[in-house]
Amino acid sequence: MTASRNDILEGIRRSLGRSGPVDGERAAELRERLANPKRNLVPARADLAEAALVDLFQSMAEDVFSTVDRVADMAAVPGALTDYLKRENLPAQVVMAPDGSLDGAPWEDEPLLEIRRGLPLESDMVSVTSAPAAVAETGTLVMFSGADHPSTLNFLPETHVVVLPADRVTKTYEDVWDLLRQRMADSENGLNGMLPRTVNMITGPSRSGDIEQTLLLGAHGPRRLHIILVAADNTP
Repeated sequence: MTASRNDILEGIRRSLGRSGPVDGERAAELRERLANPKRNLVPARADLAEAALVDLFQSMAEDVFSTVDRVADMAAVPGALTDYLKRENLPAQVVMAPDGSLDGAPWEDEPLLEIRRGLPLESDMVSVTSAPAAVAETGTLVMFSGADHPSTLNFLPETHVVVLPADRVTKTYEDVWDLLRQRMADSENGLNGMLPRTVNMITGPSRSGDIEQTLLLGAHGPRRLHIILVAADNTP
């Protein structure tokens, strides 16, 4: 433990009237809580079967100014992306996450689409990523940072396009934390799972109503968020 981190923890303990780390029965209670976390109240609207859950996600996402296209399989993703760029009068140049799950799309079928993999530049107008999870109850996308998904792709370009396999849509935020705990367990067991450095939860494009209570899109990030939902039975 670093000295600065220890100083912070000691300050928290003093504010709680503790002289040191918890131990004994209290420590056992905390370990049990971490091992078996209790769920909070789950909204009834999210207690749905898979197909209805995806419909709810789309409805909630559109309510917060995201746009959504549905496609039958990954083969249809390049065409859907090209069509979206044309509709919005956007350039056919995109910066894409080096995410293996995006490799299942035949990008070569759209020869006019120029793709660069890696970090976004200030001049990039459109980014394309996937998302490891989405939350139906609020229409939220969940992004894990890592080598295959630089976080700047979520925020720097003016337009963010997300290719989302429908089977990644979860009911609640608690499901996302379960996924993270599983990644932690995989990492501890020597498997490929690793905890991300950051977790970004994105509910619609960036917006603010601070100025005269007038809604402004793109206040602190992308002004467009477009989701290409890929049918669950046809994703890698």
